[in-house]
Amino acid sequence: MEVAKIKRNYQLTIPRSIRKKMKLAVGDHVEIDVEGNQVIIKPLKLIHADQEYFYTKEWQDKEAEADKDIEKGDLLGPFENANDALKALKKAEL
Repeated sequence: MEVAKIKRNYQLTIPRSIRKKMKLAVGDHVEIDVEGNQVIIKPLKLIHADQEYFYTKEWQDKEAEADKDIEKGDLLGPFENANDALKALKKAEL
């Protein structure tokens, strides 16, 4: 168990061993709650609303599929222009 002291302005420093264990960094957010006579501090990862799609299971599955295709070399291009890319897509077996 680590011990910390509440300092001026009621600030509390999270001990290094706990920061490391919880992978906390400067600028991270935490959720603070009270359960009985305990203060509970939980790491909170905020995702900007316009980036939420990226963290969905469906999107991550497609990202993994794309990574596998790239690894196998199963891709089209590069292309000199958009017309060449469209022609290749029309001919490709999708």
